[in-house]
Amino acid sequence: MTMIESTTSMVEVEQSGAVCFIRLNRPDALNAFRPEMLDELARLLGLIEKDLSIVVVILEGKGKAFSAGVDLKVLQGIDPKGGKVGDLFDEPARVAYTAIRDCRCPVIAKVHGACFTGALEMALHCDFVLTTKDTKFGDTHAKFGLRPTWGMTQTLSQAVGIRRAKELSYTARTFLGAEAVELGIANQALETREELDQVALDCAESIARNSRSALGAIKDLYRLSEEALSMPDALSAELAREYPDIDDTSERLGEF
Repeated sequence: MTMIESTTSMVEVEQSGAVCFIRLNRPDALNAFRPEMLDELARLLGLIEKDLSIVVVILEGKGKAFSAGVDLKVLQGIDPKGGKVGDLFDEPARVAYTAIRDCRCPVIAKVHGACFTGALEMALHCDFVLTTKDTKFGDTHAKFGLRPTWGMTQTLSQAVGIRRAKELSYTARTFLGAEAVELGIANQALETREELDQVALDCAESIARNSRSALGAIKDLYRLSEEALSMPDALSAELAREYPDIDDTSERLGEF
């Protein structure tokens, strides 16, 4: 097994069995995103996609927070046009969130401390979110005169419904992890960081016991719900898709 290594200190990678941890590592800046961090996130996910020893990914942040979002210091001296931060961030972000969505391995966002705007967008692109009750969330685009370009209007509305999504974006208010569960953004909110660590690991290890190729197929099939198909067409599409890489069915059935 070839170990995957990061090319920057701002993102760490660690493998434990079939679970791979990608860890944002700018704790002094609350893991605020820089373009090179997004580049590295995409690169690592591309390598993980090809590594058959990895079944599930946990995306997390080191230190006090998951991520505060975009590092606003990078935007100093830039004149955003039309509320866009521009290709300096938007292109690396597009490649990164596409890598999250396209990765055949489930990607769990393990969110603690803070998760604002760009960080929330990245978390929403993950397969699901685990958090703590006191983690702070928010979409602050409107507060800073920015418009979403990393998918907020699509993924947030899909998670919570369009009316609730509009309220969160229009007010730019901060809400906590407990409410994130009520809204449908997070799957579970734990009392402490330690509990979050354990529940995320247990969940990942439970996923990792399943067929990697079947998980990839299921992840792909769930994306049919994003294609605005009628239910009959979606059901037909689910039946019609082929996944020849699922080759462990007989072996797994034989274990019963």
